[in-house]
Amino acid sequence: MRVTQSNDPVQLKRVLGLFSAVNFIISVTIGSGIFISPTSVLKYSKSVGMCVLVWSLSGVISLLGALTYAELSTLVPRSGSDYVYFMSTFNKYHRFWAKLPSFLYSMVMIMVIRPASIAVVLLTFSHYISDPILDAYCITDLDVIEKVKITLAISGLGLLTYINTASVKLYVLIQNIFGCFKVIACLIVVGGGIYEIAMGNAENLQKGFEGTTSSPKDVALAFYSGLWAFEGWSMVTSITEEIKNPEVNILRSILIAVPLVTILYVFMNISYMTVLTIEELINSSAVAVAFGQSVLGKFAVVIPLSVAFSTFSCSLSLQFGITRLCYVSGQDGLMLKSLSYVHYKKMTPGPAVVLQGIITFLFILTKDVTELIQFVGFMKMIFYSLSMVSLLILKKRMKDAPRLYKVPFLLPIFMLFIFMFLFFTPIVIDPTAKHLIALGIVGFGIIFYYVFIYKDLQPDLFLSGLNSYIQILFEAIPSRSIQEVGDEEVVNRP
Repeated sequence: MRVTQSNDPVQLKRVLGLFSAVNFIISVTIGSGIFISPTSVLKYSKSVGMCVLVWSLSGVISLLGALTYAELSTLVPRSGSDYVYFMSTFNKYHRFWAKLPSFLYSMVMIMVIRPASIAVVLLTFSHYISDPILDAYCITDLDVIEKVKITLAISGLGLLTYINTASVKLYVLIQNIFGCFKVIACLIVVGGGIYEIAMGNAENLQKGFEGTTSSPKDVALAFYSGLWAFEGWSMVTSITEEIKNPEVNILRSILIAVPLVTILYVFMNISYMTVLTIEELINSSAVAVAFGQSVLGKFAVVIPLSVAFSTFSCSLSLQFGITRLCYVSGQDGLMLKSLSYVHYKKMTPGPAVVLQGIITFLFILTKDVTELIQFVGFMKMIFYSLSMVSLLILKKRMKDAPRLYKVPFLLPIFMLFIFMFLFFTPIVIDPTAKHLIALGIVGFGIIFYYVFIYKDLQPDLFLSGLNSYIQILFEAIPSRSIQEVGDEEVVNRP
């Protein structure tokens, strides 16, 4: 047989246009929180006016942070977000430090934060899917209810894992449909609030800033909660290599999506506070459901269905984004090499998707992983801070690099201050054992990095065999040019 070289590289394909990029940001940002319990900001701000102000400023700060990432994406046009920015920034320093920040970021995100977050969202999804069914059949046995919810969460995980393995185009189609439904659901809540205001039911809003907290601690915690709800504003840079015309569309998607989410969050909270009292809002376990029962009457069922669609869409996009981090870290050798392999026809990173499915499955079985997310979630503020340092360094190092967009030099300094504030606030105000556990996880990561990455003490024979097995099992190809033998497509073996 004659061997010929294909001109087409085996890599992720650019299939997400501007509309899909906007929907991606919306999907990972708007999950279940704004429908279920957006109470923390109100709890700490203690007034309607201050609550609205905190939500508005949180949106502005998130937009500013997203704009800094937009410039980083033009300087380092690879998928992986913070990971690739650290690689490009610190590779000029001592060999030990060159890859350490990227390894710690990938380890914490891949092994804990993202799969745990997906597990929490899927458990919420199963809760809102199962409740109408359980009520219809009058099932009250707690063991049966628990089994039904776990089964539905695992089923949802299987479905989204299949979608992300099968086709990027299928993912884009489903994400765009669900994203539109999600925005419509938010607009239903906003419309209900406008209707109540038009009917003269604005007594709660007229309280304005009455009772606003004077405690700096409460103000800090209110902003911490508000900014946390916007988590996801930076994730579009995790899929840079799959966005069409990324140097333009990443910035445009941020300028469209983050203000849109901010407007929806602000007006949804105004709607909630129009219908429900402060006490009802703070004590409600499902704010949107209580709102729907008060305003929508027999159509109130649309709210739990909206939460279910919203949570599934969020978990689908979260998994899509984190598998791209697996992909780039596998390429660089900081994770298993086979995580960077893509299916020879579908061009999806099947091994990375399945790995995330397995880890998420284990977190679902633990049932209560919210505390675990909090253990390491605040560590993301350190990574955000390092990204701002990266931008400052790259601005100087690559000052003549051509790019269509740049932010003022003072902006990353301002955002660095914000992120460091958010990192130290919970430690200073409410120090707990979970912060020590988070730091312990990072300490373990440093030891692992020193032994297996820096000293390169790896079982090469075992890893080579494992990569070969995964390659055959997933019909996957290393992300480089493939060879064709006659009419057959040949898989390159490591």
